[in-house]
Amino acid sequence: MKTHALRLLSEHGMILILLLLGAFFSAVTLTEQSITGDTAVEQITASIRKEHRVLIATRPATEESALADAIAAKTKAIGAQVIAVIKGSPADVRSVLSQQKQPLDIIVAGPESARWLILSEASAEFPSIGSPLLLKPESYRWPNFLKTDNLLNIANQIAVIAIIAIGMTMVIITAGIDLSVGSLLALAAVGASWFIREYAGAQEASAGGMLVACFLAILLCGAAGGFSGLMITRFNIPPFIVTLAMMLVTSGFAYTLSEGQSIYQVPDSFVWLGRGADLFRLPNAVLLMGVLYGLAHVIMTQTRIGRYLYAVGGNREAAHISGVPVNRVLLFAYVISGLLAGLGGVVMASQLKSGSPTYGGMYELYVIAAVVVGGTSLSGGKGTMLGTLTGAFIIAVIQNGMNLTNVESYTQKVVLGGVILGAVLVDQWRRH
Repeated sequence: MKTHALRLLSEHGMILILLLLGAFFSAVTLTEQSITGDTAVEQITASIRKEHRVLIATRPATEESALADAIAAKTKAIGAQVIAVIKGSPADVRSVLSQQKQPLDIIVAGPESARWLILSEASAEFPSIGSPLLLKPESYRWPNFLKTDNLLNIANQIAVIAIIAIGMTMVIITAGIDLSVGSLLALAAVGASWFIREYAGAQEASAGGMLVACFLAILLCGAAGGFSGLMITRFNIPPFIVTLAMMLVTSGFAYTLSEGQSIYQVPDSFVWLGRGADLFRLPNAVLLMGVLYGLAHVIMTQTRIGRYLYAVGGNREAAHISGVPVNRVLLFAYVISGLLAGLGGVVMASQLKSGSPTYGGMYELYVIAAVVVGGTSLSGGKGTMLGTLTGAFIIAVIQNGMNLTNVESYTQKVVLGGVILGAVLVDQWRRH
């Protein structure tokens, strides 16, 4: 029983940690929320009758302003009289109320403006308005961390790192490393934008032209990954040295191609992949990430190449003796890593609607961190795609949670460094 429990903890411990992190940040971000949107409009206007005189007062903030307009429209549709719609400060409310000579029946306030003393004590300060009923959206307690928009934001922000981490997982499982993925991301972003600007019509580019440009940029990164693989297999150069060199080379190409400037001459529709959300409000980048992880899981668990990757990382000499084509397996891993880094670059270019050689800075470290935190052993031969995806979300949740709790950026780096070090220590403990 104890052995079985330890095995489960070893295999799925990171999922438990992710859940615990989610529970922790949910607890510390638990705050009072207000009903918004159509629900708030229906809830407030349910108390308004045709004979009522109504004044609406909110802050000029976008959400409250939109709520005020919607309530005003619905109130007029009921047939009630809207005396004024105030979008401003308490001073603006005071100015309007001081001019009222007839009684008011209802004052509608937004979630924040309802706290103004000028509204709660209006009947005492302005006797001419009578004793109006103060209406505001109902409130409830809910964690900011668990808001739908925040969760979707976490998934969308981690999509690029998670996509690149698929290829990095394959590389690290073979006991290798790829330090060039951040620069390849920048090269792909610049390459796709450059092809669109120079050959696809810039802002007038068609969907087909953009697709070809992105495909060529991804292939370029795949070729760079293949070159790294050839240097490692043919000349037996350590992966750390080869990919470090390629990191510099591809970064230089990105700066040369873009002439050190951002390329933003792309059509508005270019953001479809990075910002669009077509299915169940899920961002397209997140859907792409999910599909890729599903395919990668099948490859690693159900195909011969997946078994070969584990065999090469576990014991390269034994794999060679057993007939595993070690060099081709390694080449496959680095080509896939390059292709996925290129795809990550295209997604980032779509999110930011431009290509810049500065994109991807430090991303190789974040990607490696996601893989290691997810349980993939730096010694090779051990790791899963589910673990890598979990590791990516652990990093994203920690960053997002610290942002929500106003932890300064310098402290965030310290915390993330500690998380990475802790993950490596856990890996060493499991090995021994």
